[in-house]
Amino acid sequence: MENQQEENSSKRKLGLFDGVMLVMGSMIGSGIFIVSADIMRNLGSGYWLIVVWLITGVMTVAAAISYGELSSMFPKAGGQYTYLKEIFGRMMGFLYGWGLFAVIQTGTIAAVAVAFGKFTAYLIPALNDAAPIFQSGGYKITWIQILAIAIILLLTYINTKGVEGGKLLQNVFTGSKIVALIGLILLGFILVKSNFWADNMSFGWAAFKNLNTDASGNFLKSGWESISGMAIMGGIAAAMVGSVFSSVAWENVTFVSGEMENPKKNVVRSMVLGTSAVMVLYLLVNFVYLNALDRDAIAFAANDRVAVAASEKIFGSGVGTYVIAILVMISTFGCVNGIVLAGARVFQTMAQDGMFFKAAIQNNKNGVPEKSLWMQGIWASVLCLSGQYGNLLDMISFVIVLFYMITVFGVIYLRFKKPNLERPYKTWLYPITPIVYLLIGTAFCVLLLIYKQQYTWPGLIIVLLGLPIYILINKKKTVE
Repeated sequence: MENQQEENSSKRKLGLFDGVMLVMGSMIGSGIFIVSADIMRNLGSGYWLIVVWLITGVMTVAAAISYGELSSMFPKAGGQYTYLKEIFGRMMGFLYGWGLFAVIQTGTIAAVAVAFGKFTAYLIPALNDAAPIFQSGGYKITWIQILAIAIILLLTYINTKGVEGGKLLQNVFTGSKIVALIGLILLGFILVKSNFWADNMSFGWAAFKNLNTDASGNFLKSGWESISGMAIMGGIAAAMVGSVFSSVAWENVTFVSGEMENPKKNVVRSMVLGTSAVMVLYLLVNFVYLNALDRDAIAFAANDRVAVAASEKIFGSGVGTYVIAILVMISTFGCVNGIVLAGARVFQTMAQDGMFFKAAIQNNKNGVPEKSLWMQGIWASVLCLSGQYGNLLDMISFVIVLFYMITVFGVIYLRFKKPNLERPYKTWLYPITPIVYLLIGTAFCVLLLIYKQQYTWPGLIIVLLGLPIYILINKKKTVE
């Protein structure tokens, strides 16, 4: 009761603009600057590169539109965790929350913070050149990982000082990267002298290409070959792992519903406006890649940093590298801040429901869940040190889409189960919108299960490890 009173009396400090900035800032990290190289290697055609990003865009916006109905019905802190708990029961809510803490939220924080460190090394080469701080066999701790941890702890600390500080940081950094991206897009068409658009599109739809590999499994630059049938679908699904992961985290705005002004309207508006704007930006950035670089230059960009290769074509080899390094540093810094700010609210809500550490319940004198923030920050730092964050994220894309599908299905389920519930906002084009998401999501998950099992079962197992923990928590409650 006391917690409820605290929640009701807390000031709502996030408006619609803040919500849109949180959505866009959480979505745009480092992925858009990297993953198109892997997509091109899988598909080998400018047409298919665009198709993958279009499918991802339709998926993302359809999910956001569907979530809007749930956000208006349950305008509470905790967002997707709350929706799943209210619709399908405590166990489903816990499994999502467990997955979020174990790897989805914290793994994303770790991966994006390390991306910040790697691009900082462009400006400070000593970071790359320095010997590892510790090394044992294949495991090592580098200065880049230490920088990533420092960023996580700094942003966690800033967010313990109140919503205002985190909000200001989010708005400044998100605004900066949007302006910088728009500038990159415009200059990518104005300054590029050699235009590769026609060449990249000449492979067409019929000439769906994939890469041959050598005996060691390495891609061969000269080894493009035609493929057909189900292999096309498998190639698209594999290629979409990167684009899907670059387009998640928009639901973070639902986690802070308790601190949003007029959450019944502003949460859905934030999601729809934010996701739509980001997907348009992503498409335009890929147009720049296709305009500035040929197929091999996209597919075989050094360390997959296709944005660096494109920027060097636009600005020249020295300047281009620095331009992208600074842009990615701004982008990833803002992205980590948004995910740190939002995630802690879910773990606080879980604690209030008796499904997380009790210490996470209390707000500090600044009205924010300080202990929840530090728990999240410390575990994300551990994942940085593990060196496994990249592998974890590959595995978890499947699980993220699975939870999105379950939540979107909840919209349809509630329409049948509880048709009389108040719905301040109803999903646009219902039932077409949720069905479109469910169809694309099902195809994505099934194809990954068939063709890329290393991306599926490990992530599913991590989430299912939450089952014995849930049973243990409930047994303990029963005994009490």
